[in-house]
This record gives sequence, structure tokens and C-alpha cells, in this order.
Amino acid sequence: MADTGVRIDGNTLRLPGGVAVRFIRTLRLPETGTHPLPPGLGEFPVRRVSDYADRVPEEWRARGGVMLPVYLREAMWLSFAGTKEPAALQVGVGKVCAVSGKPWHDRLSRDPQNYVVLPRQPWLDGINSGKGTVRQFVAVPLGLGATVEGQVTGEEVWGGVQLQSFPLTDEALGEWRRLERERERKARAAAEKFRGYGAPLPMAAAAPGGPLPPPSGPAAPGGPATAPPRRAAAMGLGVGGSMRQEVYADDRPLTDWAGTPSGRVFVHLVTPPEWRRITGEAPPPSPVDRAAYTSAGLPWFDYYDEDAEDLAPTETLEGVKPVGDWLGDDLDPWQKPHPGQVTPLKDAPGKPVEDGEW
Repeated sequence: MADTGVRIDGNTLRLPGGVAVRFIRTLRLPETGTHPLPPGLGEFPVRRVSDYADRVPEEWRARGGVMLPVYLREAMWLSFAGTKEPAALQVGVGKVCAVSGKPWHDRLSRDPQNYVVLPRQPWLDGINSGKGTVRQFVAVPLGLGATVEGQVTGEEVWGGVQLQSFPLTDEALGEWRRLERERERKARAAAEKFRGYGAPLPMAAAAPGGPLPPPSGPAAPGGPATAPPRRAAAMGLGVGGSMRQEVYADDRPLTDWAGTPSGRVFVHLVTPPEWRRITGEAPPPSPVDRAAYTSAGLPWFDYYDEDAEDLAPTETLEGVKPVGDWLGDDLDPWQKPHPGQVTPLKDAPGKPVEDGEW
């Protein structure tokens, strides 16, 4: 198989051009109403399919990529923290674009936009389903019609998640690096000036959602005795509840981006029993109960960026229904977080700061 240039670093996928993607476990939201951002509850472990070629289905070997274990109706979000230089990243769910709702394509498009811009977009919790909102990614089996793929295309063939990155052109990247060097030079000069006044240097802000547990290194292939590959339970992504989150419109001309992708990867979603059979590893424990989480006073989050332009949703993704329509009502109790539990990230919405007499 061709080398895509994608590497696993702990549980982080690193695509060419410095793109970093982690899959984060989280609380599942109720399927009605609009809610704050749920917390990160640790990373999904990620393993190469090729390391277990004798235990995975033939179609997985043909698609290559990586796999991660996910429970039925478990929610996740994608973190892009650690991406250093600009990149355009396409995110597919069953080869349906999570941003535009259009079929998977090997080229970038602006009408509608079929990618997110990194590192400008810090994370993505779901499909771009509303103005300033997304519907949460939730794992469901193929065959019910509940996935985004099934609802948009009428078929469930692919499942999983697809990622494809595009770098800036050499000229655009060179200009971006020049501007970054200038920005850093000015920041150093400002820091030296503050030192001269005896003021302390500002501390770095904590990462959104608080610290995550350190990633575990990739396990060496091993586990159960070799057995003939069998057809694994196929999983895809449907949607759950709605939350406040913007998918940012690109402010660059499309010509700033390379015409062909620099790397791509297929992410297979594996049920916990299949994960244990294939890898010999214990899957992560079942997700925490959200009512217990909220009752404990732990934080939810609100993200607001007044400088950014939200990308309008398409009718295709607006019409995707939550998985409860297929799997039944969401019986996990919902306890609304107190206002003090919702931590603002970046710009806090509200009135501007007023000036007075000096």
C-alpha cells in the first residue's frame, strides 16, 4: 500500500504539513435543545490497521488507515490542538463531508466550503447543522439508516471517519512564515519592554477543557492467537444533540491552497468486543454518566469568537436527524449545568467594556 505520510504519535494522528488530530471521548448531549460544549474525557486509543492485518476484515486491509474503539451511542469530538501551520482539513463521515454535506471529493471547494481551516478551527464536535451550532458526533452501527451517510446518500457503505489535508502553496506558506516571524519579533520586543518595567510575563492559558490524561503509547501487535479474519461489526457516525459551536469560513482565496492533498487516512470505528479480539487490549471503560458529571459540579464550556465568520449550514446537513429516531429515546437523565459550571473560552459574549474618565 502507498505511504500516505500519516503517522501515529501516541494517540495523535499527524498528517503531512503538521496537521494534528486527536479523537476525544465526551459526554453525550440530549437530542433536544442547544447546549454548552461538553468536556473532554480522554483520548480514544488509535492503532494501525496494518499491524493486525491477519485479524481484520479484508475490506479494512484494502482501505488501510487506523482504528479506534467506540461504544454504541458514544459521543466524540475531534481536537486539532498541536497543528502549527495553516492547513485545510476535510472531515468525512461515511464519505459525506461533515462541513458541506456533499459527497467526499479530492479537491477543495468554497461553494459550499468543504473543509475546516487549521489551526484557526480548534476542534470539531459534529456536523455543521445550524447557524452557530453543530450536531454532536455519535457512534451507531451501519444498517439502520441512522448514520449521516445513510440519511444523506440512502446507503451505508463506508462508515468510519475520513481525513484529508491540504497545505498552503509554497508562496502562500512562505508569506505566512514571514508574517509569523515578524509577529514573534514584535512579541519578544514587547516582552523585553515589560521586563524593563519589572512586570511579570503573562502566563500561557490552559488548554480548553482542562488537561487531558497523557496519551498511552501504541501497543505492540500481539494479543490473542491468530485467527482467520471475520466480518467485524461496522460502525459509523450519526448525530446527537446540538451545541453552540462555529465552523469558520475560510478568509483566504482558494488559490492559496494546494490543488492536491498531501495526506489522507481512513479511521475505522470498532466495537469494544471487536477491539479486544483484534488487538488483545482492553477497551476504555464505558463513558461516564453525564448526570453524575454535572452533579459533581464539573465544568462545561462555552466558546465564542467575535472576530470569526461562521460558515452557514447547508440544507443537507440541517435535515439530518438524531440517532434517537432509530435507536429510541435518550434515557440518560439530563441535569442542566449551573451558570457557574459553564466556563467561557476565548471571547466572552456580552457588552463591550466601557471606558471612563482618566
